[in-house]
Amino acid sequence: MAYIKPGVVEVQSIDYPKLALGNRQCQHGVILKIISTNICGSDQHMVRGRTTAPEGLVLGHEITGEVIEAGRDVEFIKVGDIVSVPFNIACGRCRNCKEGRTGICLNVNPARPGAAYGYVDMGGWVGGQAEYVMVPYADFNLLKLPKERAMEKIKDLTLLSDIFPTGYHGAVSAGVGPGSIVYVAGAGPVGLACAASCHLLGAAVVIVGDMIPERLAQARSFGCETIDLKKDAALAEQIAAIVGVPEVDCAVDCVGFEARGHGVHASHEQPATVLNSIMEITRAGGALGIPGLYVTGDPGGVDDNAKIGMLGIRIGLGWAKSHSFHTGQTPVMRYHRQLMNAILYDKIQIAKAVNVTVITLDDAPKGYKDFDKGAARKFVLDPHAMIPA
Repeated sequence: MAYIKPGVVEVQSIDYPKLALGNRQCQHGVILKIISTNICGSDQHMVRGRTTAPEGLVLGHEITGEVIEAGRDVEFIKVGDIVSVPFNIACGRCRNCKEGRTGICLNVNPARPGAAYGYVDMGGWVGGQAEYVMVPYADFNLLKLPKERAMEKIKDLTLLSDIFPTGYHGAVSAGVGPGSIVYVAGAGPVGLACAASCHLLGAAVVIVGDMIPERLAQARSFGCETIDLKKDAALAEQIAAIVGVPEVDCAVDCVGFEARGHGVHASHEQPATVLNSIMEITRAGGALGIPGLYVTGDPGGVDDNAKIGMLGIRIGLGWAKSHSFHTGQTPVMRYHRQLMNAILYDKIQIAKAVNVTVITLDDAPKGYKDFDKGAARKFVLDPHAMIPA
């Protein structure tokens, strides 16, 4: 699945992967036969032309697969293992990796800290919306799934590569815990995964805001309160109508830089809207989790500042309220084993929460179009027809 130009993706034939990146050998890597690979909202930013992604980029950073070849330096991952691949590529050797900050590994991307499969400015690694993919530093990166149960739970386990840990990280970094009242901005797959994670963490009330009725209905389907952000009433007023006061304990931005205004401004892009609104409604001393994507280069930005990721954030308000802000790529490895166990032992039905919908690789272009229209679904690609009906 390759990005061609804004609004256009297509299925192409590419070379079978090698244990190499350019002239660099990757004997610490493995080749996977891909069982499932998911379309992500951050892929959509590229496909809409809202990044500097090059033509021909092979997409896909949410990968689950079977090991079919292992490099000579791989000791503990074996051929035949079924594994979840964190979207972060991490060496396991640098200072940040040793601190558990695998989203900003220093050795896998010559341009900046942090790398990912099939993503702009993330090191040139070939993406995984394909039949096969090469994964480096396999012993460190890969989470081995229990083979006897992996396919039974594959629609849930496929979400361990990104959106479940990302939603969970947003909730954790916002300080969600037992009895919390939480606002989650955005009811796309990450927002829904975050809302489900808030329940897992013991939140008393989870309020989800969005503008798409189908996505709000999906949030209500597993016990969330919802707010239609197209309504003219202020966000604080709508929160007060639910919990009695115009504030929450913590909030999570699951929208990112393509945010639109609220109410009468809903038809216009206002990239700082979510950040400013969650500062307004989060209590003094509260925290803001920001897993929503913000970029340093946006050709479609609403003004010159937005095109370089410089937004009109009301930082004085956040300062006055002593807010904590947590941004950046989720360090998937910090959470994925624990979340795997939550799935395996039926503590959460994450596939149901985000409405996983399985399609073929050939149908992926249609999946991208439907997702771009706001479908309340998480599209999972099944390139080898391995996922049980």
